[in-house]
Amino acid sequence: MLPDNLYKRRRNHNNTPPSLLLIFTNCIVLAVLIQMFIGCSTINNFFWIAIGVLALYNVYTIRRNREEYNTLNIIIYVASILFMVFLFYYFSHQPHKC
Repeated sequence: MLPDNLYKRRRNHNNTPPSLLLIFTNCIVLAVLIQMFIGCSTINNFFWIAIGVLALYNVYTIRRNREEYNTLNIIIYVASILFMVFLFYYFSHQPHKC
């Protein structure tokens, strides 16, 4: 038979930290929104509503895990937001086949 503690989780061996999960969530949601709601000549209004909801989710998550965000995590978070703004402008100005 197998020992009882074979499939138990190790102490202090948690999953991905909340700050990294927030960055992953932002990137995935932004990628999906860009693909779905940026058209040939206009940006759908639902895109801006979804970005606003994502911003509220970011505020909620950061306030909930305030002790997680030290200086390094804040710098990484701001850099990821700036990178996502760059991706938005890059993909919204690409030529589309309509």
